[in-house]
Formats: sequence, C-alpha cells, structure tokens
Amino acid sequence: MTTPNNLPRRLFLQRAAVGTLLTAGGSTLLAACASGGSEDTSSNDGGGTKSDENPFGVKEDAPLDVVIFKGGYGDDYAKAHEALYSKKFPKAEISHKGITDITPQLQPRFNGGNPPDVIDNSGASELPMSTLASTGQLADLTALLDAPSVDDKAKKVKDTVEPIAIEAAQLSGKPLVLKYVLTVYALWYNKPLFEKNGWAPAKTWAEFLTLCEEIKKAGIAPLAHQGKHPYYIHQIVLDMAVKHGGQEVIKAIDSLEPNAWMHPSIKMAAEAVLELKGKGYIMQGTEGLDHIQSQTAWNQGKAAFIPSGSWLENEQKKVAPADFQTTAAYTPLLDGAKLPVDCTEIAAGENFIVPEKAKNKAGGLEYLRIMLSKEAAGKFTELTGSPTIVKGAGEGLKLSAGASSASALLKSGADNNWTAYFGSWYSTMSKPIESVVGELAAGRITADEYQKRVQKIADDTAKDPKTKKQTRS
Repeated sequence: MTTPNNLPRRLFLQRAAVGTLLTAGGSTLLAACASGGSEDTSSNDGGGTKSDENPFGVKEDAPLDVVIFKGGYGDDYAKAHEALYSKKFPKAEISHKGITDITPQLQPRFNGGNPPDVIDNSGASELPMSTLASTGQLADLTALLDAPSVDDKAKKVKDTVEPIAIEAAQLSGKPLVLKYVLTVYALWYNKPLFEKNGWAPAKTWAEFLTLCEEIKKAGIAPLAHQGKHPYYIHQIVLDMAVKHGGQEVIKAIDSLEPNAWMHPSIKMAAEAVLELKGKGYIMQGTEGLDHIQSQTAWNQGKAAFIPSGSWLENEQKKVAPADFQTTAAYTPLLDGAKLPVDCTEIAAGENFIVPEKAKNKAGGLEYLRIMLSKEAAGKFTELTGSPTIVKGAGEGLKLSAGASSASALLKSGADNNWTAYFGSWYSTMSKPIESVVGELAAGRITADEYQKRVQKIADDTAKDPKTKKQTRS
C-alpha cells in the first residue's frame, strides 16, 4: 500500500506501466498534461454558498466521482465516508469505483481532461505523483488545510492532524496530496507461534542470527519477503541503516545529496541481508512470489517473520487462521547503532488527491475534509485496523493484535521514528531502485554493487532539469 495503500506501500510492481510512460521522448501523460487546451480551473468555488459548514461552496446536487485503490485496506471505509458525504449533500449522486489498476484506468481520463473528483492514488500501478505535481494536475490543498475542521469550527483542519501529514503533503513546494493513513513498518510475526516455541524478537543482529538458526532447525524459514515487490525487503535494509547511522542517513537520501547512498551504514545493512540469504534464512522461492503469495505462506506457518506495513493484518484477514495474531516487531540493531531498537519507519500513506481539472473540485476537497473528521477517521480504523493522521481518532476503539502492536511500536519510537520521502518526491526512481534491491535480496549482486547502482539512479535524478528538488533539514 504506499505505502499502502504508501510510499507507498504494497505499494504492490505493475509499476512497469508507469516506467513505460516515463521513458524516452516524454510520456503520453506528460504530453497530455502539458498540452493545455483547458480553461483555468484553479478556483475552489463549486457554485454553492460558502460558509463554515460549506467552506468550498459545494453545490448540493453536484455529482461526486470517487475512485479508490482497493488494496490492503479494501474500500469499505470509503463507502462509509461517502455515506457521511451523502448525509450532508443528499441530493448529490456519488459514483464509487474500487480498483487496483490505477494507471491503466485513470491515465486516459487525465489525458482526456475528465479525471475523477477525488482519487486514492496508491498501489503498484499508481500514477506517478511527482509527474502529476510537476505538470499541474493536482489541486492545491492549502484551502483544505486552512478550512474549519468538521469537528470544531474554531480549529483549522491542519491543526487536527499529526505534523507528519503536513510535511508529507508537500510536492513541488505546495501541499498537493493528503496522505491519510499513519503506517507503521515492521517485521511481523505470529505471537502464538513464538510463544509456543519460546521465541522472542531479537534486539541485536547477533541475537537475530541465533534466533534465525533456532527457527530454521524447527523446520520454518526465518524470513519471507514479497520478492516481486522488492520495496518490502528494502524497508528492512533502510530501517537497519537509519538506526545505525541516524536520521541524517535518510535525510541525505531524500535530499539527493551526493554519495548519500554510499554511506557505510547502508553497506552494513545490505551486507546483513546478504548474510541472511547466504545462511539459508530466507524462505526458498520467496523472490518469485508476490505480496499475497508470500504473506499467505507466512500465515500458513512456513516463515516466522515477514516485512510489511501495518495494513498487513487487514490485507490477510481472509486467509489468516482464526488463532493467528499478526504482531509488529522491530528490526534488530547492527553493531554501533545510534538509534534505539524500538523505533521504526513510519509514513503517512495512501495518496488521496483532487485533480486540478476535476469537474467537482469543491466536492473533492469537501470529501477530504469529511475524511479528516474524527468520526470518519475512527470508522477507517475500525474497518482496517490501521490508524490515520487525525489526532485522537483512535481513542476508545478496541484494537486488533496488529493495530495494538503497531501502536505500541509507534509510541515507543516517539521522536526516533523516521520517515522517507524519496519514493514520492522522485517517483520515477522507484521502479529502477526496486529492480536493484531485488537483485540484492536474491544474492545476485554485492552490497557495493547495490550502493553504486542506486547512487547512479539518484545522481541521474538530481541532474535531471525537469526534476523538482526538495531538501530536508
């Protein structure tokens, strides 16, 4: 899921379609976006009367066109949100579509100048966010963030969300995307299986290797990963690297600083993954499996750990045994780590966008404002088991094993939790980097080769005059 539906998350590798779009000579999408031929639609005026209750002036009978990425979170939550919208605008007809192939279905609509009013642009075939931003296809969300909150008209929307949401919203120097889900990335395990065998997540790399050997002797693969989607295993590499070298490691990567990927901590983490491969601790054949196949094998007890975001429990609930307890654990520390073990990567995920040329742009903005109410956010958590960026929306809810363990890891990490933005800021880098990571995880290249190849991808991106550079302090 972007990350994930995140940074993306499962952000699950039909992204080849996107790669094709962006190769030599410019993409069809870029050509269509840059061609103009449409009047300025920058106003948020929807034709209705503006007020604190209707800050964007939504016309009460204007149809609303909603397209949702139907991935790990499903789309039942969106139907609940649409019901809240319908309660406010009962005369408005809502078109709902839950799909997985975002680019194939929506690229023609963007090219034709008739995109949906609101989109959850996530998954492996998401439209490239940086391209949408640089070509003016996304509505500026400043008005949304400055609008009165649904819950408290004395507060602005931006004051009701976690700070990471404001930072994550920035593309090309403006807030252009609402990343709605607060995703916690982790190594996941089945708690009853570990309790039965007397196992516990390891804190150090040495302890982790010892644990892997015990697990292997029990006839279980210590680790599986979603081989067809290498960003999952890359999260483990980056988490160990950031914990070892500190947050400056990921900030340099996000800022496209020279030699950022050549940091010694990156090499140590890559070598650690190669060590797992070399010792037979990675489930045989996992390199050829997609996310559902590898995660199902994990649910079946064929592997002890699997990397993923906090959408995992909801994504697998149809196949997980009744007594299976999806539980979040930290990645182990490499020797000399600067950060504590009980912190992890977090992200504001699921790219909700309102197209600039949406027919009912005001309705799209209002839909997002309703999503950011405690009622809507609480409904999302109830249905998916994942928290949102809305402050306090999860209070009083009975959480599942996955949600409660993810929340505990999130709390323990506090300010040491870290976030990566390079995948969304420079989305054209994602697929090439994933290909290199896949080679590393399969043991076909060395840690040095991995670093050099990924660094070249970053350098080429930094040199591209069409790329809008962003920096982190």
